Amino acid sequence: MKKVLIVDDMIVTLMMTENMLCGHYITFCASSGQEAIEIYRRESPDMVLSDLRMPGMSGLELQQTLQKEMRKTIPFMFMTADHDEDTESMGFANGAMDFIRKPFRPDVLLRRVGNILQTVDQIEGLKRHASTDALTGLLNKSSAEEKLQRICSEAHGALLMIDLDSFKPVNDIYGHSMGDKLLMSFSDILRASVRPDDVLGRVGGDEFVAFCHGMHDEQGIANKSAFINEHIVKAARELMGEDMSIPIGVSVGCVFVPRSGTDYSALVKKADKALYEVKQNGKHGYHVYSEERDEGTEQRSSSLVDLGLVLDERNPRNGAMNLPFEEFRAVYRFLQRTLGIFSKPESLLRFSLPKGTSAETEDEFLLTLCSTLRTGDVITKNGGHFLVLLVNTNFPNLSHAAERLRKSWLLQHEDEDFDYEWTVLEP
Repeated sequence: MKKVLIVDDMIVTLMMTENMLCGHYITFCASSGQEAIEIYRRESPDMVLSDLRMPGMSGLELQQTLQKEMRKTIPFMFMTADHDEDTESMGFANGAMDFIRKPFRPDVLLRRVGNILQTVDQIEGLKRHASTDALTGLLNKSSAEEKLQRICSEAHGALLMIDLDSFKPVNDIYGHSMGDKLLMSFSDILRASVRPDDVLGRVGGDEFVAFCHGMHDEQGIANKSAFINEHIVKAARELMGEDMSIPIGVSVGCVFVPRSGTDYSALVKKADKALYEVKQNGKHGYHVYSEERDEGTEQRSSSLVDLGLVLDERNPRNGAMNLPFEEFRAVYRFLQRTLGIFSKPESLLRFSLPKGTSAETEDEFLLTLCSTLRTGDVITKNGGHFLVLLVNTNFPNLSHAAERLRKSWLLQHEDEDFDYEWTVLEP
């Protein structure tokens, strides 16, 4: 039920107004501006219905004081017996949503209060829509940054940069629909790992940010990292099957506020440094930024190292590398260029499933290719075919690889065989 704060220095008017509203809203009464401020701080009502002219603090002064303290626009409707149009204009200029003249009928008051609260709900709904990431329901990048800039300047806690490791292969192998499902599950896991007053936002495709109020110990960060990593693997297996071989996990970079500063932009850079430290050391863990430890190694962390982090693959390191067709073609052209330099044979294979094979089965075949072939092999899907580059492979080994794949595939799909053809690359 919505809350309405009624403010009037005339006790009879105050009680009559409350009587009109109390059956429809939770009401609070104040007979002065100062009392109204104390009630507002404690109860956070949805709107304020205030007399315009009061001794000590007028309704306009009350509105200005509350909005300055709360740093937001507060829905106000003024009650007045004054028929001066200049007073009404001043009230609207100050941000009032409506006026009602004394004496008023109960039905008129209820309708006007209801209109204000409905308008506020609509405005808040539009704000939520504009500030929320459509897929995960978390704050979007701009809204998260705006909120965290204010929080970091005045609050104590931990700012976390959170990266979902090995997410790209989920889209490549299982499709973007599965990737969306995993992101939605991941957002639920993040919500479960923080408290209701903490802040969560999605700032990139697989990048998230969080602020945990009052958290200052590394063990707490370690516990959160372990919780998130454990549950994202469970969620991935529930979605993609127990045989899912993608090394899903989470890397967390942490910086404590205000220990390491209060400027959000500077804090994000420090949290990113901590995140890179995790990436360089096996992923699926956390690192807490330290001025002494991390700034001391900044000279060593050259721009070339940073470039390496950008170039580093997000695909799983076990099994073949799955690439989009254009990237596959670039690797093919490079291998062709080197054929006359190195004496290692290179082979190109094309696998074909029967016509009419479902997209789901094709995705499963791609995953089988990834898991069966070697780390140095490269695969791509092109139309209804699957292309494979086998590095340093002569005919006997090529044949063995194809039969090993057929055996692995037929264990799960005994009635869905495939055809393949091959050629050896020549200079």
